[in-house]
Amino acid sequence: MSALPERTDVLVIGGGVVGTSIACHLAEAGVGTVLLERGALGSGASAATAGVVRTYFPGDPYTGGLAVRSMAAYHAFAERTGTPLGLERVGFLVLFTEEQQVEEFRRTQAAQQAAGVGVELVTASEAARINPLLNERTILAAAWSPEAYSCDPVAIVRGYAAAAEEAGAVLCTETPVTGIDPDGRVHTPTGSILADAIVCAAGPWSRTVASMADVDLPVDTYPIELLLGYEPGSPFADLPMTLHASSGLRIRAWKDSLLIGMGRPGPGESRQDWFQRLSRRLSATYPALDGIRLHRGWSGSFDGSPNGTAFIGRHPDRRFLYAAGFSGQGLCQAPAAGEIIRDLVADT
Repeated sequence: MSALPERTDVLVIGGGVVGTSIACHLAEAGVGTVLLERGALGSGASAATAGVVRTYFPGDPYTGGLAVRSMAAYHAFAERTGTPLGLERVGFLVLFTEEQQVEEFRRTQAAQQAAGVGVELVTASEAARINPLLNERTILAAAWSPEAYSCDPVAIVRGYAAAAEEAGAVLCTETPVTGIDPDGRVHTPTGSILADAIVCAAGPWSRTVASMADVDLPVDTYPIELLLGYEPGSPFADLPMTLHASSGLRIRAWKDSLLIGMGRPGPGESRQDWFQRLSRRLSATYPALDGIRLHRGWSGSFDGSPNGTAFIGRHPDRRFLYAAGFSGQGLCQAPAAGEIIRDLVADT
């Protein structure tokens, strides 16, 4: 852990993919930068992802545009940071079961394409060829976006952190923020630091951190759980990441297993009831997986905004900036978020 300096131009709070990207972009722009992380780098929401970066976000061309920018950065990541990400194309398939979903896709397709997102509408039978586990009779159509890649989130954090330090940033781990004064002095258990500007990229803790600075950041925190399914003799290596739009069920190949998620228990719903609901949806959509053994994979917490679109901006009256509310998609937007915050700091 680096020692906490007395002051800095910009203090970044949060050491996940978004926070380390911001620190890297700022430091490389010549801005004095210190990053504080309450635990280890990448130990928050970044550690609970499905490990896929993609450009298509149903109904959200704006986020798609940020993801397109970020994808370009990831393809150049190894050259820039010296850290390979092991990108492997898996593709992203979104299953539509309602006419209004198909209509929404058609309504927004032009905007998606204008944002640089490559996506097309395919028939149920075409979707079943892309994902052979699919029961095509359970869907009307699907969206297919080839630009989705499996990756190593830890490598992204590690690469950005190393590049930030090489550019002069100071990264302090195991250093939670305990208070923020109106003059920009930030307190931690190991001392305080005065910052000309503060950037909140604290993931699930963003609302708490912002409140210390008397900033209302409407970010909610919610738990997420991913399961692992293993079926002896059933290779899953070529399966795309597939999302069932109505239920939120998503699956992707994970080594010789499947990584499976479906949101979280609803209000008043027990985990067991949620698990049974997930199992029923899994069996109906993918009959070959009926009875597959499901085990706990990993769990964590995500930060979500009211509409699922991240907050990236600055307070109108003070030098407090934020990049939060990514709803589990910070991995897909981290490079663009770093660029945006860097430019906003330069303009303040």
